[in-house]
Amino acid sequence: MSKKKTLVCAVFVLVAAAVAVGGCSSVQVSGAEQTDRTGGKLLSDQMVLVEGGTFKHKRSNYSGGEVAVQDFYIGKYEVTQKEWTAVMGSNPSKFRGDNLPVDSVSWYEAIEYCNRRSLMEGLEPYYNIDKSQADPDNKSEIDPLKWIVTINEGANGYRLPTELEWEYAASGGQKSKGYKYSGGNKPDDVSWNWRNAGNRYLKGGWSWQSIENNENRTRPVGRKKANELGLYDMSGNVREWCWDWYEDQMVESGMFRVVRGGGWLGDVHTLEIKFRGMFDASGVGPDQGFRVARNA
Repeated sequence: MSKKKTLVCAVFVLVAAAVAVGGCSSVQVSGAEQTDRTGGKLLSDQMVLVEGGTFKHKRSNYSGGEVAVQDFYIGKYEVTQKEWTAVMGSNPSKFRGDNLPVDSVSWYEAIEYCNRRSLMEGLEPYYNIDKSQADPDNKSEIDPLKWIVTINEGANGYRLPTELEWEYAASGGQKSKGYKYSGGNKPDDVSWNWRNAGNRYLKGGWSWQSIENNENRTRPVGRKKANELGLYDMSGNVREWCWDWYEDQMVESGMFRVVRGGGWLGDVHTLEIKFRGMFDASGVGPDQGFRVARNA
């Protein structure tokens, strides 16, 4: 079997496993956890202006170079189920609660959410979506959609952050203190992860059986320590879709979309600012969500 087919099969198995576990138990979070802390206002309506520049973070994938980022806005929180339902009319999440991050959404669904929310708020949609033909740049063997999605660069509507923007924001931008995780060097201070997202704190090595028996799940946004820019949950809770195709020495562009930040399900090393993840654009999982961005 070729390296590419082996990788595709492995990812497919992981996606299937994630969906299966999410379906084992639909966790209803208590009313206290469902209540947001902004008087009912949609939490990630709060956008943070990120001042552009070059990377200050020494552990970043982009440190030591002259890679520059322009000013942009990014959601203070991950998109919540309350926000998703207000725009999309239904809730796909495995773990239910207004102030929990929406989960089990594909890259395509996140793109559609951005456009629909833009229209609802009188903004110009950022994406052009063509569902009538397959994207010639999409080389995935397991993606049944392959929509052609292009951008309106000057539009003021909602969008996904680029991977560059995501890592810059997670690292603290110009205020970076060089933390290993987004907001600190101790994962439990800044993230919901596989050890602390269930009924009890898990020790030892990562174990799927332990996670399932512990009823791990997503947690309300904004409960852990924020990073230097006042952004919450950029490490942990749910993995976050980015705009870009994933590419490295082993994986060619067009196979998977980038996901960043780790989540409640993965091992702790996936929470690191520098960790790069990938997922099929049509894939969904109980640890998969996103946050929005906008042009400054």
